[in-house]
Amino acid sequence: MFPTEPAAVNNGFGALLKNRNFMLLWMGQLLSQLGDKVFFVLMVALLENYPPLPGLAENSMYSILMVAFTLPAIVLGSAGGIFVDRFSKKLILVGSNILQAILVLLIAFSPKEFLLFLVLTFAISALAQFFAPAEQAAIPVLVRKENFMAANALYSSTMMGALIVGFAIGEPILSLAKSWLGAGYGQQAVVGGLYIVSAIAFQLVDFKLEHKSVSDRRSVIDPWADLKEGLRYLKKNRLVLNAMLQLTTLYCVFAALMVLAIRLAADFGLKEKQFGFFLAAAGVGMVLGAAILGHWGDKFHHKPLPLIGFLVMALVLGVFTFTHSLLLALGLCALLGIGASLIGVPMQTLIQHQTPPTMYGKVFGFQNHAVNIALSLPLAITGPLTDALGLRTVLIGMSFVVATVGVWAWKNTRRVLQDVI
Repeated sequence: MFPTEPAAVNNGFGALLKNRNFMLLWMGQLLSQLGDKVFFVLMVALLENYPPLPGLAENSMYSILMVAFTLPAIVLGSAGGIFVDRFSKKLILVGSNILQAILVLLIAFSPKEFLLFLVLTFAISALAQFFAPAEQAAIPVLVRKENFMAANALYSSTMMGALIVGFAIGEPILSLAKSWLGAGYGQQAVVGGLYIVSAIAFQLVDFKLEHKSVSDRRSVIDPWADLKEGLRYLKKNRLVLNAMLQLTTLYCVFAALMVLAIRLAADFGLKEKQFGFFLAAAGVGMVLGAAILGHWGDKFHHKPLPLIGFLVMALVLGVFTFTHSLLLALGLCALLGIGASLIGVPMQTLIQHQTPPTMYGKVFGFQNHAVNIALSLPLAITGPLTDALGLRTVLIGMSFVVATVGVWAWKNTRRVLQDVI
């Protein structure tokens, strides 16, 4: 389906389209991401089939289910990276998707016990923590260094696209599956099918460059020692640590916006459940920004992209609260997404450039852990802060913090960043 050898020169997305292994990896990632999003919709839809535990209200069941889904990301975020450094990336990518498919199908044929549903949900989410660092570590193995920017731009675009499309088409797809394949297992079969097809795509990827390095690693797994080794590396390599901090800040902002968007929807005369319009507009901006970087990234060499990105986001957050036009608000969200891409894509590229192959798993596992925490904490504190201080105060405060982080990060890394992005 694709040529076997990658392109020899940097040609943006054109070089990636000629790289058979990367395109298979990308398709597998896209299908797996869609599977995760549709499973989230399925998980909420299936809850009505489970009788509550004694003394447990329906709203409490939803909360407990969300905890079961998000807890693995906080607890196991770094664990997956330890295995990535010691086992074949193909094994982890294929195996995690196949196991997720099996567990999703088990939901259909298991007794309708809420505790069992929680265990299966926890296990499916836990497997994603092994998948995430493995796919990030696979990019430097399959792509030439001069094409890292384009590869990360494409990944960022498809991740955001999967987020938007997955939640948008999740309910219609599951409803059709329920009608065509039956209420008993039809919905689970669709989600499991996405994971299986993803696993097939990963199985076709040739990871020939990693075989020797995997076989040379010691077989004894010591999670604590590996975690300390990763932390020592980050402490020593301040450039990678700084890039990771910028990515963490970026995800904190987006997590907070997920909560604030509900309030913003009401302020602009929309229903609360239509808050997704703002997130979708930001997603479109991220896709546009990533596409520009992916295709013309070499033309932006030596430009302070992360600093520009943080200042753009800070400007949007500061101006947003004074906006009364819905169309203008959506345009500002798109601009915020473009600013986010100017941070996310170069910083991820930087981490891949600066991390040696023997540290891929530890570094990307730690990054996955930091991002998961960054996505979780703002969800818990943004709502109470908004109730206490007001929406305008919170947005202006976020604007100040984002601008400060951007300027501080650039002052600390501008000399070395100019040489690698």
